Amino acid sequence: MRHFLILLLSISLFSCQADKVMEINLWPDGVPEDNGITEAEMRDDKGSYRNVTTTSITVSLASKDKNKGVTLILCPGGGYQHETYYKEGMDFAPWLNENGINAVVLKYRLPNGHYEIPLKDAQRAIRYIRSKAEEWNLNPDKIGISGFSAGGHLASTALTHFDMGIPNDPDSLNHLSCRPDFGILFYPVISMDANVTHKGSRHNLLGDNPSDDLVTLYSNELQVNENTPPTLLFLSHDDRVVIPKNSVDFYTALKNNGIQASLYIFPEGGHGWGFKETFRYHEIFKSLMLDWLDQQKILE
Repeated sequence: MRHFLILLLSISLFSCQADKVMEINLWPDGVPEDNGITEAEMRDDKGSYRNVTTTSITVSLASKDKNKGVTLILCPGGGYQHETYYKEGMDFAPWLNENGINAVVLKYRLPNGHYEIPLKDAQRAIRYIRSKAEEWNLNPDKIGISGFSAGGHLASTALTHFDMGIPNDPDSLNHLSCRPDFGILFYPVISMDANVTHKGSRHNLLGDNPSDDLVTLYSNELQVNENTPPTLLFLSHDDRVVIPKNSVDFYTALKNNGIQASLYIFPEGGHGWGFKETFRYHEIFKSLMLDWLDQQKILE
């Protein structure tokens, strides 16, 4: 009974903060590529999704009186092997909504060695949200992407691999830009260099023996240029799962290309803290994040 009341209270609180919550299939006519996973999709007892072969977004729009028109797409982590959909996704949504930010949690297809698939899903999400800007009262120039761990690699790939729209494409959605307007990365995998990367993420994304060219292409610290969006990075000094060099090298590349960027390294916390309130710097990172968005004039 107690657990039921807590769940009911959580749903009521979320309903007060969100104007509308929708789950949307991004490929309603079927996914364009098969990732080769044949096992049934499932959600484990920790709220992680496994064997994901379809793509969806859960959209939580801020209430009309708070909506600032800003949208943040969240890419949960999980080593490209599963997706921690709640701790690094849905758990953020009520707080984002409370601060006037529209939250979009992306359930992307797991790559299973098909490296192009997660990026196509992230790009699809950006274009789709942009297409709904007028209908949902969003600013099409304030759509950001966030990611955690391997989801941070996906988000940083979207930040460094994008187009401004594909004219005359048969799919009208592809006429819209898939460039994010800003990025927020949490303890992200960035590099595919064997000496830097998270080995499980690299294996699940690129397969057993990727070519040097493929490793370079998905080492996102090497793909930053003057058109990369402004980016905020959070991580912990004692992260032994994804070593800090990933974030430091990405920040350095951003700075060298004249991109507005900030990097915060907390003294402790390890890896994978997501939206856990037990993380020692939980309130601090939330304050820093809102301050950065304000400083970048995104929350105006």
